[in-house]
Amino acid sequence: MYREFYNLKELPFALTPDPRFIYFTPSHTEAMANLHYGIESGKGLIVVTGEVGTGKTTILRWMMQRLDRTVLVGYVINPRLSVPEFYQHIARLLGVESWQNKSELLFALGDTLAERHARGLRTVLIIDEAHGLSTAVLEEIRLLSNFESDAAKHLQLVLTGQPELRTVLNNPDLRQLKQRVALRCEIKPLPNAAETERYIKARLSVAGAERTDIFSPGAIDYIYRCAGGIPRQINNLCDNALLAGFATGERRISRATVEEVADTFDMLPDARHGLTGLERATPPAPIFKAAGRAELWAAGNGQHEQAHPNGADDARTRAAATPAAQTADDPLDVSDIGAAFRRWDAMGDR
Repeated sequence: MYREFYNLKELPFALTPDPRFIYFTPSHTEAMANLHYGIESGKGLIVVTGEVGTGKTTILRWMMQRLDRTVLVGYVINPRLSVPEFYQHIARLLGVESWQNKSELLFALGDTLAERHARGLRTVLIIDEAHGLSTAVLEEIRLLSNFESDAAKHLQLVLTGQPELRTVLNNPDLRQLKQRVALRCEIKPLPNAAETERYIKARLSVAGAERTDIFSPGAIDYIYRCAGGIPRQINNLCDNALLAGFATGERRISRATVEEVADTFDMLPDARHGLTGLERATPPAPIFKAAGRAELWAAGNGQHEQAHPNGADDARTRAAATPAAQTADDPLDVSDIGAAFRRWDAMGDR
């Protein structure tokens, strides 16, 4: 809808993991280097973690498109499988046929892997969303890593998932699997607004944009704050901001447009932290009156106030105990009071 309006050849911010739009941050590059090295060197088990929407699946698809045809890849996208379903799935992915039960499957799979290895071919099993695997299936994955010769693994295993995967692997029942992890890396969100700007412009360029400054600096900064550097969230905001800009005839997306979109999708940065802009801008009200704060200051500095016979506070003593700058118009800060009490405690220890 907005493609012609912004002179784009295709939609630049689709939520599908299109490898053509991959953007390599340092952590993405590190993850790809680990995958390349681990598979080429036959390391066995590789673990890649990252927050939701950071681009794990995109990296996997980018890599699979570039693997040599001598590499056979089985790609599991749904981890919610029982043990029998898991074996049925990988048997079909890896082309293992003519088996009736688990024992026959393991013999056939072992023969297939050994034959491929003898011919100099590699076999890779990639399991996405691995944090959702059951303990039973993860134990079977460990046993699959036993397909090996004296010098090399016959099956390369790649587990990718959300940060919860690290917690799963720390389960005492899976300590044997954890010990077999040869390489581990983490894909992190974009670190700042400058990197977010480069990411947005890179996607616009791939989409054939005649100009890549469609988003104003203020809009990009706000996109980063709302999305927290998560590429999928950035894509969602940018796509809907372009749609809103098209509807209002806005050639360059402003911060105000992004704010409206973020509000619609409940992605306002203050809302994500549980505070409104007004609450963040207004300091909390003091819980003591000025006189009470002055008394605290005096007590914290070891100055004992005198009371009038009628019980009223001695304003002169209070004024002497309070620094000139700390008046009702310039109330004491809590940290000032705390520091005074710490000094008083130190004096008492002497």
